[in-house]
Amino acid sequence: MRRMPRIFPTSECALTIKFGDGITLRTHELVLAYSAAIDQAALPGVVEVVPTYRSATVYFDPLQTDETTLTRQIQPLISNKIHTPSRPATTHIIPVWYGGAAGPDLLNIAQQADLTPVEASRLHASVTYRVYMLGFSPGFPYLGTVPTRIATPRHPTPRQQVAAGSVGIAGTQTGIYPQTSPGGWRIIGRTPVRLFSLTRAKPFLLEPGDLVRFVPIDEDEFSRLSSPDYS
Repeated sequence: MRRMPRIFPTSECALTIKFGDGITLRTHELVLAYSAAIDQAALPGVVEVVPTYRSATVYFDPLQTDETTLTRQIQPLISNKIHTPSRPATTHIIPVWYGGAAGPDLLNIAQQADLTPVEASRLHASVTYRVYMLGFSPGFPYLGTVPTRIATPRHPTPRQQVAAGSVGIAGTQTGIYPQTSPGGWRIIGRTPVRLFSLTRAKPFLLEPGDLVRFVPIDEDEFSRLSSPDYS
């Protein structure tokens, strides 16, 4: 088994630092701590640091630096010491209209778990989820972990269109579609909350390391919260 963390090139303008093989809170806290450390170091040529479940990818400008130089600069920032999160976790309360037209896959998931749709939605909302990473589309959060009883694989064939705000399950992950797009996650509900907006100072509502609590609402409340007049 190779020692962690390890650095390896991902392209001619990117390096990846891998902190573990599994998805754990400890590994993810290391990812965030070192991503913040690299950001704060302001190394010449570094364009962006992108954290994931168990690694961080450092994108750089090859006209300003190179793989060898950047690896040498990054290595002193990496150790096996225990780190606290780089910032306090922010908890977001996300209202969700479960089932019905908003969650076409909830009934099937509930039946497979020998639950009613209401019980399945309550089980999904009973967990405080961690934002492990953003990806797939701008602001799409990968949240973990879903209770085992309702964990469900992706659809074999993705839908051509999934509505913005849709909440889905894929394995033990749950996520929210910030924009209308194709997608293969099992859709169990929909939120009126906008996860991505270029009109905000910070376009992404959620960041890696944040916490999310889902709160069930009904269709009427969803419509009210979706209204442009709501403030």
